[in-house]
Amino acid sequence: MSAKQFNAAVIGYGLSAKVFHIPLIEAVPELKLYGIVQRTPKPDDDASKDFPSAKAYRSAEEAFADPDVDVIVVTSVPETHFEFTKKALESGKHVVVEKPFVPTSKEANELAAIAKQTGKLLTVYQNRRWDSDFLTVKQIMAEDKLGTIGEFETHFDRHRPELPPAASQTWKNKDLPAGGALFDLGSHLIDQVYNLFGPPKQVTGHVGIQRPGVTSGSPDNCTVLLHYGQEGANFLVTVKAAVISPEEEQLRYWIRGTKGSFKKFHLDVQEDQLKAGMRPGDNGFAVEPESHHGTVTVQKDGKFERKTYPTVAPATYVEYYRIFAKALQGQGEVPVKAEEAADVLRIIELAQESSRTGRTLDFQATLWKPT
Repeated sequence: MSAKQFNAAVIGYGLSAKVFHIPLIEAVPELKLYGIVQRTPKPDDDASKDFPSAKAYRSAEEAFADPDVDVIVVTSVPETHFEFTKKALESGKHVVVEKPFVPTSKEANELAAIAKQTGKLLTVYQNRRWDSDFLTVKQIMAEDKLGTIGEFETHFDRHRPELPPAASQTWKNKDLPAGGALFDLGSHLIDQVYNLFGPPKQVTGHVGIQRPGVTSGSPDNCTVLLHYGQEGANFLVTVKAAVISPEEEQLRYWIRGTKGSFKKFHLDVQEDQLKAGMRPGDNGFAVEPESHHGTVTVQKDGKFERKTYPTVAPATYVEYYRIFAKALQGQGEVPVKAEEAADVLRIIELAQESSRTGRTLDFQATLWKPT
């Protein structure tokens, strides 16, 4: 007997839906792209033409009311996430929510409570837990190549000193709830750190506008220091996303420990490949070129030796939806818990407050367990 297929309806038909969700849903046999909510299709941007076998909804309410929909995937702008997720859960649907989850940790915790009350699954799309370079970092640390960590740097820097034209700006560039670099890029990096180390003891943040001559709008850069203490050793994590970084190769990781260090340049290739039209299963999908592999440096007999450390074989972002499909069948937990996303949002809020007040702030853990 074949496994049950779960019908998924996607709210929104922008970049997130087209690149990061629909191709992955279609790659998992247990999931079916059942419907797409697109309020105002255009001749050159019409979900019903691109996916004629999927139902076309003109409002989220139509999808909530459809008894054949099992899963709602929320890919709309962040300020709508709370309302759509709450209504979907109360309509008896399981929910996947694009990051950033919601604008505040209070809203995140409220949605987590509603999910428990309704008995429905709720998960946040933190796909970069399945970046091949992040999985490589996890493997290096599991092998204890670096020893006790002293400093951990994670970057998402780009050289974009000019503000995008108004016509091409999105919520990421505008002064909207959950807008700006800290929510857009910082949420990825902080989630990865949280996945590795759990919640920090303290948070120090700097959030602002880096582009010359720009005096309003959402913050375009962030530097967040996460203060940790584990196994009797204190270490510092630096989370950084900059728009002024004129480098041919952008630093991704620099991790230093008592036994060695790991340095890696370049981002995971999946986003660019998906944007270019590649799909999971295509030859070379998610495979990083050898020129992008990182290096491990260790001290041996008083000398430093540096060797290339190959990037691990990619699990790909499809793994997120594979895990979610198993959870729908009662086999394991969701890939990213709402409570974890709430903790990440709390770290973001503390970074914002730290930046405003110039103080280092304490974090009180609420959930984290090793993964």
